[in-house]
Amino acid sequence: MKNKTRSPKKRTQRDYNLAFKLAVIDHVEKGRLTYKQAQRHYGIQGRSTVLVWLRKHGTLDWSPKPTKPSMGKHAKKETPAERIQRLERELKNEKDKNLILTKMVDIVEQDYGVSIRKKYAPKPSGPSKRADK
Repeated sequence: MKNKTRSPKKRTQRDYNLAFKLAVIDHVEKGRLTYKQAQRHYGIQGRSTVLVWLRKHGTLDWSPKPTKPSMGKHAKKETPAERIQRLERELKNEKDKNLILTKMVDIVEQDYGVSIRKKYAPKPSGPSKRADK
């Protein structure tokens, strides 16, 4: 005998009453199902239907977060001392990154005999010898 798994009944929009939506939201918010698993389990066809329900009826914050907090409209202004500390941290990170990259280039040049660094032309020592016509 073949063991077939039953696929859930496909639903239409009118089947989604508030109690059903809240039950799905409860399962997702308690961590029993992800929103995608809930879609498959309950036969919900829309890709973002469960997310819309979570944003509208759920208790968790499902709104997208800004990537950089300082870039938002209502971001807290930095004090000068905070700005200095942040810039010093960024400078230290960049110095560390530069040190690592320099060491990597040294290792590649030493191990493989490949010259990676750009060789700059020497600056002219005096005025140009070209005569104006």
